[in-house]
Amino acid sequence: MRFIENDNALIFQHQGELGRIEAWGKDSLRVRTTRRGAFSNKEWALTEAVDPCKSEICIETNWPPFASITNGRLKATVNHAGVMSFYKDGELLLREYHRMYSGTYSQESRCLKLPSRTWKAVIGGDMYSLNLKFESHDGEKIFGMGQYQQRNMDMKGCVLELAQRNSQISVPFAVSSLGYGFLWNNPAVGRVTFGNNYTEWIAESTKDMDYWLTVADTPKKIVENYTNATGRPAVFPEDRMGLWQCKLRYRTQDEVLAVARKYHELGIHIDQIVIDFFHWTRQGEWEFDEKYWPDPKAMVDELHSLGIKVMVSVWPSVDCKSKYFNTMIDRDLLVRTERGTGETFQFQGDCADIDAFNPETRMFVWELCYKNYMSYGIDAFWLDCAEPEFGSYDFEHYRYCEGPALAVSNIFPQMYSRAFWEPMDELRNGPIVNLIRSAWAGSQKYGNVVWSGDVPSTFESFADQLQCGLNMGLAGIPWWTTDIGGFMTDDVNDPKFRQLLVRWYQFAVFSAVLRMHGDRGPHNIPRLDDREFGGGYLSTGQPNELWSYGEECFRIMKSYLDIRLGMHDYIKELYQEAHDNGSPLIRAMFYEFPEDENCWNLQDQYMFGSRYLVAPILHLDEFKRDVYLPAGKWKLTSTGEEFDGGQTVTVDAPLEYMPVFERIVVSG
Repeated sequence: MRFIENDNALIFQHQGELGRIEAWGKDSLRVRTTRRGAFSNKEWALTEAVDPCKSEICIETNWPPFASITNGRLKATVNHAGVMSFYKDGELLLREYHRMYSGTYSQESRCLKLPSRTWKAVIGGDMYSLNLKFESHDGEKIFGMGQYQQRNMDMKGCVLELAQRNSQISVPFAVSSLGYGFLWNNPAVGRVTFGNNYTEWIAESTKDMDYWLTVADTPKKIVENYTNATGRPAVFPEDRMGLWQCKLRYRTQDEVLAVARKYHELGIHIDQIVIDFFHWTRQGEWEFDEKYWPDPKAMVDELHSLGIKVMVSVWPSVDCKSKYFNTMIDRDLLVRTERGTGETFQFQGDCADIDAFNPETRMFVWELCYKNYMSYGIDAFWLDCAEPEFGSYDFEHYRYCEGPALAVSNIFPQMYSRAFWEPMDELRNGPIVNLIRSAWAGSQKYGNVVWSGDVPSTFESFADQLQCGLNMGLAGIPWWTTDIGGFMTDDVNDPKFRQLLVRWYQFAVFSAVLRMHGDRGPHNIPRLDDREFGGGYLSTGQPNELWSYGEECFRIMKSYLDIRLGMHDYIKELYQEAHDNGSPLIRAMFYEFPEDENCWNLQDQYMFGSRYLVAPILHLDEFKRDVYLPAGKWKLTSTGEEFDGGQTVTVDAPLEYMPVFERIVVSG
């Protein structure tokens, strides 16, 4: 083992592995190792310039050699076998799992031949598979990590695929109840297991091991440190804090205008209306089908006159019959396959996806979208299928200009969003707010509202979305939303679905973005024409406006929209806080009450900012529910009744009302 102090960093070399540990922001360290002799020097998520920190480095050269590096409250040690341990204020926090005999007898010295870091070369290339293990802690709880469609909010005991899929979002930042945050700064496809015997991180194809560790006393401070290193969103525009109107495919500009005019006649303001997929002719043509959208500029001008912003859907897939396909494949602007045909996606035709890692690809797509959308006044883009959604998620089959998909796939949605954010930022026409279906660490700074994907319209799925949103916020993504009522509905006339819709809408009012969307059955609406291309021949869902579900649903949703609009100034404060320190708008109970052990076990209620405790109704025909109130004074918003905290109360929840408690701040 050889240790070197260089440029405020601890460098070590051991049995063909090069390591580097350095201060990287307040009470934080970045840790890298490689078998390649030199680091690839990719920033990945660590893009922000952090305040310079002077670390304390100590190297002991006597046998057994030993070294340490300290940055504020966080200390890392490396022993003679290359095993790393981390300490917070002198207390052991995290240690690599090492079961090898390495020349001295110690607690970790075993004959199992299990090193903490296992590298296996990918034959014929310069990539390795990597397996990193840490000791496990009894009683630890782990949150964040993005969005996984499961019932568990606490990730301890879970196995998580590090890969992007429709409705699964890998954002590999974990917040521990022990007071640390851990970023796996590696976009490779892989897996993490937060086991009871050990924690295991796997990258299937990589050049470097790269992670970042921070310590703090509260989850709020951990997220602040993390977003200081990875970025924070801009200030969200006030003119999009209200209702966004969307459905599965407004097929014509007349349909869009008819909906906008009716909202206006009813005296209901919508902030944004969304034009979904196949308003184009073929995928990869990124333009309006002239047959059904004859005058987009006139449409946009009228919508703007009503105070409504306009968003259009963009997909990253390119149909092989589209007019740009040959140009794009000739210029190597598309994802490549390792063998066989070049098809990566199949929907209404054989398609290949754009290579969003290629700057030339991003510019090619942007120039078309500027010409065919933004020049008409379109305000924002819905970046759908952003994983991208491959025909099958065989990541070893695909390759980008950055490298094999196994090595870089997870950052694709961020690169896709940057195809729009970067040129829009240069135009400086106002705040950038695009909608996207996937994200990675750091995506929060690229104008992304992330939604939870094409999820079922069930109460079970609704409950899953709540923990998804809370964990996304803890992973640094504060602009998060869902399809109200879920995406996939068989029958809009089913009373059970209408109950679900109302309960989901009530929750959405107390979340970052209020957005109506979904594919509403039954699918019995005739097609507009029989062409084999263009938007006319595709089906569409049933109406999805506030008035589409009967008088009772309309009355309740309209009343909750009024509540949303009445909270405008408060929501503005929450968005400002997200910009200032990275705090999400919807917050796990322990985010605001970390000292309350009960709050670490709650996942069916949450805080909307620091003022409102929200208890959504997550079950069919549930008209009462228990709510835990932390210490303090609380007021039930439906009745004005006040309660002392530190207890669980049972409250009524008729269809017209979702229990919300306002925190009473006692002055003096």
